[in-house]
Amino acid sequence: MSSAIENIEIRKILDSRGNATVEIDITTESGFGRVAAPSGASTGALEVVAFPEAGIDKLINAFPERVKPELVGINAEEIVLVDDILKKIDGTDNLSSLGGNVTVAISLAVAKAAASSHDIPLYLFLGGKLKNEIPYPLGNMINGGAHAGKNAPDIQEFLVVPVGAQNISEAVFANSSVHKRIGELIKVKDTRFTGGKGDEGGWAPNLSNYDALNIQSRACEEISDETGINVRPSLDLAPSALWDGSKYVYSREGVSRDTGEQIEFIEEIIDTYKMFFVEDPLREDDFEGFSELTRKVGDKCIICGDDIFVTNSNILSEGIARGAANAIIIKPNQIGTLSDTYQTVQLAKNNNYIPVVSHRSGETTDETIAHLAVAFGAPLIKTGAIGGERIAKLNELIRIEEQMTDPKMATF
Repeated sequence: MSSAIENIEIRKILDSRGNATVEIDITTESGFGRVAAPSGASTGALEVVAFPEAGIDKLINAFPERVKPELVGINAEEIVLVDDILKKIDGTDNLSSLGGNVTVAISLAVAKAAASSHDIPLYLFLGGKLKNEIPYPLGNMINGGAHAGKNAPDIQEFLVVPVGAQNISEAVFANSSVHKRIGELIKVKDTRFTGGKGDEGGWAPNLSNYDALNIQSRACEEISDETGINVRPSLDLAPSALWDGSKYVYSREGVSRDTGEQIEFIEEIIDTYKMFFVEDPLREDDFEGFSELTRKVGDKCIICGDDIFVTNSNILSEGIARGAANAIIIKPNQIGTLSDTYQTVQLAKNNNYIPVVSHRSGETTDETIAHLAVAFGAPLIKTGAIGGERIAKLNELIRIEEQMTDPKMATF
């Protein structure tokens, strides 16, 4: 069977926020791959440009002459070659001509088509062998910051992770139970709460940061006791949005913190609420602050960098050298290609940094990152808890685990 690319199509579709994004179809003689790209709201300054500067429509119009002829005939299994061609077509350092969402959708769709040509799932094609590693899901429970409206907490994401789950099904339903319990507790605290949700399906309440932390902690304890599954609280602070140039401004609290006070604040939260995972505790250019915090609490909590690393292996190398964080968020559209994403994951794993495959706030029902998380052997996947575009990934993980336990798959 030939894996040569026979056709490539692009279309404009909606993401979960109602904004435009792109979907790519790749066809080979015996395979097919389709991938839709997500978009972020809280984005790192050093990410590749998501969409072409000329606009999506202009790119789509030029696509048949500019992109398609360069890829048709290329072997879909040669993913690095495809990615190199895409970067050559783009011709910029930050993919601003084609847009990182376009290049990553092509790159991943090519990999899907190659896997389809061999009649195997993507995770198996990329992983090279059958793995028995299903990532624990980090579920977004309460939204604040850029993911929610006025009067929501300053902290962007209140997350939970069911570390005591025995399988992905247990984990997914434990997260769903915590989400429901948090909704109930919010209504007790705020009788006027109407059940509003933020970008990623977490509740968007009128709560202070500490009220949200207390509710999050209580819900984790209650569901852990009821189910016997240990569920731990986690956070994504996204503090670059709070930084005014000299301090972190928590408008909801009416408090400002300098870098030292921010580190003390994070230490207090980790100790008080027994946090399992804290993402972006400091602004995206503060390697020194990340290093100090990691030295102080890295033995008892995962300190994860997102905006500081933007899935870029060169930037991660600097972080490793300086001891900044002990985990990294992996978002393929931050770097624009599958091969560059894989390079960053391998660098992280070789240096004992935990790779955490992640969705974006503006998502689609595409399930590809579930396969990437399994193929990469990532112990955590950040993909929400509810909402059609979020459960698309979670339900795919359930299917993947089912495949892995099928005796027929033992031949791979």
